[in-house]
Amino acid sequence: MRGIIIYHSKYGAAKEYAQMLAAKTGFSLCALAGIKAAELAAYDRVVLCSGVYVGKIAGLKFLKRHADALRKKRTAVFAVGLSPADESTLETLKKNDRSGTLAQFPLFYGQGAWKGADLKAGDKLLCGMLHGMLAKKDPSQYEEPWMRTFMECYGRSCDFTDEAYLAPLLAWLERP
Repeated sequence: MRGIIIYHSKYGAAKEYAQMLAAKTGFSLCALAGIKAAELAAYDRVVLCSGVYVGKIAGLKFLKRHADALRKKRTAVFAVGLSPADESTLETLKKNDRSGTLAQFPLFYGQGAWKGADLKAGDKLLCGMLHGMLAKKDPSQYEEPWMRTFMECYGRSCDFTDEAYLAPLLAWLERP
């Protein structure tokens, strides 16, 4: 079995998971920005490992653009975000995928990290405004699971990355 892990990581957690997955599987590793569609022909397993930003998985446009070729391969998505790794997070990500791309490929998830000090200026401004808005709410009124984690981590670094989140994906990759 020949595989490739294509990753998109803005702040490092998705890249960290991609590297862990590559070490466990022996698959090639390539940043999404560096992959050419023609290169996919050499692989029978493809994993997109990407961060979740504003409730959406980055890199789904790549999957959509190459869906015909990727459906012929064992292709999966491993999303990385601040939300807890549970069924409601997976359902929310699927619901937020208006393109329908995720309906074609299995979705796996691992909780990532929050590195507030590393945020780019625009993200820092948006997160500051979001923090101010959420700080006015009673925590029992948070609508989304990530909100509690965001508020707990704001102003400090939190790292939830854990190799154990890869276990379901690894088991799926082993199947024929």
